[in-house]
Amino acid sequence: MRHHSGRIEVICGGMFSGKTEELIRRVRRAAIAKQKVQVFKPQLDTRYIMQRVTSHNGQGHAAKPVKNAQEILEKVRPETTVVAIDEAQFFDAEIERVVEVLAARGVRVIVAGLDMDFRGEPFGSMPALLCRADEVQKLHAICLICGEEATRSQRLVDGKPAHYDAPLIWIGAKEAYEPRCREHHEVPGHPLHTEQQTARAEPLD
Repeated sequence: MRHHSGRIEVICGGMFSGKTEELIRRVRRAAIAKQKVQVFKPQLDTRYIMQRVTSHNGQGHAAKPVKNAQEILEKVRPETTVVAIDEAQFFDAEIERVVEVLAARGVRVIVAGLDMDFRGEPFGSMPALLCRADEVQKLHAICLICGEEATRSQRLVDGKPAHYDAPLIWIGAKEAYEPRCREHHEVPGHPLHTEQQTARAEPLD
């Protein structure tokens, strides 16, 4: 079944929030509806099996690893009606044009990715994809410090928070990251965090 019009759906949130799990759920429902589905992931993501997208809880689905966003367009088959793209934050800026081209062709595009990097700052092209989306779902994990909703990904190096100047991209899972809320997200050297700490220490009039 081909869609009457294309659309862009973006699933975002921090690590361990269930983004890939939600993407897989939507892909499986599309397959049950007899729609032709293709799933893509960046070659950069080597945490699990290269030919699959895999959630942290072990759910998976066959996927094609690609080296850049343009390759997605080159590999989408004419009969495909649903294209799912995981870990979109790792793709180059061309991903913005790719999803728009696919939607213009009448394809339903499902995108999942981190909206913020380990510093708590907008990650790659995700902000632009959120703006272009017809539908956005933001998911939350659970902060391992206090149990509140976690919106951020805490990178850890030898068990301690990574410095602001650490490399932006560091592929890892539970050994390198954990979910944190705004209050307990720590980024030593982050200029904004320094201002926030100063503001908290100042007495109220």
